[in-house]
Amino acid sequence: MCTVVILRRPGLSWPFILGANRDERLSRPWLAPARHWPDRADVVAGKDQLAGGTWLGINDSGVLAAVMNREGSLGPAAGKRSRGELVLEALDHPDADLAAASLRHLDTGAYRAFNLLVADIRDAYWLKSTGAGAVSVTPIEPGLSMLTARDLNDATSERIAAHSPRFAAAEPPDPENGDWHVWEALMAAGPPEGSKNPRAAMAIDPIDGYGTVSSSLIALPTDTARNRPIWRFCTGKPGTAPYRLVNA
Repeated sequence: MCTVVILRRPGLSWPFILGANRDERLSRPWLAPARHWPDRADVVAGKDQLAGGTWLGINDSGVLAAVMNREGSLGPAAGKRSRGELVLEALDHPDADLAAASLRHLDTGAYRAFNLLVADIRDAYWLKSTGAGAVSVTPIEPGLSMLTARDLNDATSERIAAHSPRFAAAEPPDPENGDWHVWEALMAAGPPEGSKNPRAAMAIDPIDGYGTVSSSLIALPTDTARNRPIWRFCTGKPGTAPYRLVNA
């Protein structure tokens, strides 16, 4: 289960901000975000070395995409394509509208169940597949939202119920001045007080070879002539490793 925190602020200089923790098997090899695909030279993304896709990426047009497993569908399955391909397919498009419109026609039987985020500075969408039937496409409203292995802002998720109010009440990042310290601390938070579920944490300690393996903080600018997207990447569990700028 991964977690993304989405802050949409239309009309501001940095209208889209994302926090994303990647939870994965510790033994699964991967590469930090870079331009890994010669046939997709405009894409910056982390690379899953096992299946060749990615969990999170952006393109030079300012489109961002992230994929998560849905509950009960962790890992690959025989005869199914890698869900990491979906992010790359989304990033083949110049804006989020076109990406969402194209991906709603996927053959969902070719993939295990997924949640997919597709966004730019104007629009953001949650695409949901249960592994059968049509892909559902839901616009993400302005304000703060969270997505894990369940539905968008699903309060039955202990992680969302515990941490969403904290992000909503927190001072937002200030990308212009490089101030992310509040969200850095929130991305590293453990389980809520009194919880007996270690996976209710934002950042999961290793459990049976599984845990939070990396974290990202991303901001997309309105004025692309003056500013480039900011991607700060933590190569490890947040709180145990620093965030550093992705230069690609």
